[in-house]
Amino acid sequence: MARKRGKKYVEVAKLVDRMRNYTPEEAVGLVKETSFTKFDATVETHMRLGIDPRHADQQVRGTVTLPAGTGKTVRVIAFAQGDAARQARDAGADRVGAEDLAAEIQGGWLDFDVAVATPDMMRVIGALGRVLGPRGLMPNARTGTVTPNIAQAIREIKGGRVEFRADRSGLVHVPIGKVSFGPEEIMQNFQALVTAVVAARPSGAKGTYVRTVTLTSTMGPGVKVDVATSTGQAAGT
Repeated sequence: MARKRGKKYVEVAKLVDRMRNYTPEEAVGLVKETSFTKFDATVETHMRLGIDPRHADQQVRGTVTLPAGTGKTVRVIAFAQGDAARQARDAGADRVGAEDLAAEIQGGWLDFDVAVATPDMMRVIGALGRVLGPRGLMPNARTGTVTPNIAQAIREIKGGRVEFRADRSGLVHVPIGKVSFGPEEIMQNFQALVTAVVAARPSGAKGTYVRTVTLTSTMGPGVKVDVATSTGQAAGT
């Protein structure tokens, strides 16, 4: 059954040619033009990759620092003790703790966006896997959220570092800013993300790696972006 769309969506969707692949610059302009929410909508990039995530050698996961930031205040908690805890507080962590923080989470407290930890804290957060794992909040060395340099990680996350990960269908969904951003800022973030995803191509990926690229705003229509132009600009060619 087709999803019923609101009048505002139907009206702005008329501005998008669903059969056309736009240049990144054109797509950014359309996303801004077709955003109709009263709040400052998030701009998202959706990439369909030619992978089968069920295979270990076709996993795509990583992080990228968006040059223009995300436009969102990110709440970061840190699992650390001693001098590392002091460094985490100085870097802007919203909460810092160890066993006490883990106990709060076990009790149902999840009022944060990202959790980071020093390596020695794995003994504490290991038991939180069932709570944090399904929500994508479990600290992980592969994404830089388990690190001895916890202060740097916190500053980068609050400054615009985001994680990307292909889901079970090979799709990557990443917010790259706000509609209120200037076109140049959104383009910078878009190019940084595409570059990072292309660089993360797994060894097991065969054939065409980036199948489709779409830009959209919260509740707005999707705008298809030309793949060759997107990956070419991101690579600086």
